Amino acid sequence: MSQSTDAVGRRRQAAEAGHTADEPAARRLLSDVDPGVRATALAALVRMGRSNPGDFAGALRDPHPAVRRRAAAEAATAAVDLVPLLADPEPLVAETAAWALGERGAGAGPAAIGALADLATTHADALCREAAVAALGAIGDAAGLPAILAATTDKPAVRRRAVLALAPFEGPEVDAALERALADRDWQVRQAAEDLGR
Repeated sequence: MSQSTDAVGRRRQAAEAGHTADEPAARRLLSDVDPGVRATALAALVRMGRSNPGDFAGALRDPHPAVRRRAAAEAATAAVDLVPLLADPEPLVAETAAWALGERGAGAGPAAIGALADLATTHADALCREAAVAALGAIGDAAGLPAILAATTDKPAVRRRAVLALAPFEGPEVDAALERALADRDWQVRQAAEDLGR
């Protein structure tokens, strides 16, 4: 049996542990040599309601981005500090952390809003900027509005997301941004502005 086949089998064991509430098996696999197994083991612990801050701390520092990304996704409803992951060198990890913070809504906290605003306006990866803008819109805090407004001049996908993120906000600068969006060269941006119906 090949090493990759062994890893597939252990990953299956980790997934099954989550469905059968086999905490010892999940914990054993949490330190597996294969990152896919480690990620699945963490998800299993979350599924059975047996994860703890230490489990997340280890996964968020994991050397493999797949584990950090899974940890960020699983931490959307956990009391875990995801702000450091917004600066992760792997864009998919930063994007997932932004999504997870957006899922927390108003509970994300001021530090998250500042870091998301920075991500939305400076990150080289458009998907990260888009995810950050979406999160700021979901959080709906006025401190995030300048970054959302700045994103209305970004690439088309980011502009569309920024227009949608303006939904919880009001004011002349918001109205002006929506007015511009109605005349945007990208039809999806125009459609997003029309959907807001202001």
